[in-house]
Amino acid sequence: MAKPPSKRNKATSASSSDNTPPDNQDLEENPATATITVSAVEVPELTEQEQSDRLHLERKVERAFFEAGKALTELRDRRLYRSTHKTFDEYCLDRFGYNRSRSYQLVDAAVVVDNLQKCPQIVDILPTAEGQVRPMTKLEPQEQQEVWLRAVELAGGKVPTGRIVKDVVQRIMERTQVPNTYQLGEVCQILVKDNPELRGKAGCWGIVSAVNEFSCTVRMWDGEYAVGLQHLKSCDYLPAECQQVREISDRISQVYSDSLEETVKSLLHLLGKVNRPYLTAVEEKLLTLLESEYGREITP
Repeated sequence: MAKPPSKRNKATSASSSDNTPPDNQDLEENPATATITVSAVEVPELTEQEQSDRLHLERKVERAFFEAGKALTELRDRRLYRSTHKTFDEYCLDRFGYNRSRSYQLVDAAVVVDNLQKCPQIVDILPTAEGQVRPMTKLEPQEQQEVWLRAVELAGGKVPTGRIVKDVVQRIMERTQVPNTYQLGEVCQILVKDNPELRGKAGCWGIVSAVNEFSCTVRMWDGEYAVGLQHLKSCDYLPAECQQVREISDRISQVYSDSLEETVKSLLHLLGKVNRPYLTAVEEKLLTLLESEYGREITP
């Protein structure tokens, strides 16, 4: 009996199948071949008026820190805060959220910008941020102008960064470096010399509490200050006389606070700038009275 013919499966070639791939097959196999259509959006050019408005607004933004410093200076100098606050520091913290350091950074920056604007070579390129000005606040006015011109040059004729300004200031300090010969505990007189941070301290004495490379930290009746060597002058007191001044300073510090009446603060200020290492009989009575009145411990 003959065997029935065997059945074989036909091989189907790829060329004989449907060439249309399923939806998204090409995209899934090779995403790089996907085509993305982007619609072009025409950006209209600025009109002359818009260009003028933009420049005006940019200048306002750039000068914001300068205007703030000028306004704070006037508020402080005219004591326009006195109807609501006892001190300028309290007013700034309550009204603007500025602590003492930030308030005076802006005030000092405005002083520097005012000075830079007086320089004929400095026309349009002025600081745009307080941080660019901060390294120059302790320099003399002429040095500030010199630093800014050099910093602009290093920045390629553009507004320099605070880092560039700081580097230029450091070079000037090194150039004018003088040896620091002050000793701990030495009594020095403060020379303001247009340093805004020392405003109101002219002629006062400070006691050296730290000797740094280019400055000394001096303790006065109302706190400690870092003072450049050019702003210090030794009183040349004997060790015993320096000790007497330190004792007077400690007594004044115990009485002093920002909340005191202006007349009392003025009196303490005057006691803190006497040009001798002792108090007269009347000055001693006045200080003793203040110690008693404000509950401070009286030094025997």
